[in-house]
Amino acid sequence: MSRASLQADLANALERNTRLAARVRQLEKRLSEQLGEQAWSESGLGASPDIDQLQRRVVMLEQELAEKRGELEERTEELEAARTAKGS
Repeated sequence: MSRASLQADLANALERNTRLAARVRQLEKRLSEQLGEQAWSESGLGASPDIDQLQRRVVMLEQELAEKRGELEERTEELEAARTAKGS
């Protein structure tokens, strides 16, 4: 084996080590989040799944309502503009 070949192998090994270390950190973070959520849920302090689901539904409906209000406002402006143009 040549020196260049060994250096290439070392560079590849270091790169792989860096990727694996990043993956380990990612998995540790996910595990920590999961354990935290589980502990929170088991403590009884967190909202029940039904409440969480309802809160998400409320947010979604509020967003839809805001969109519909915007559409209504646009249509009202168009109607007023048409009435003004017709009256001229």
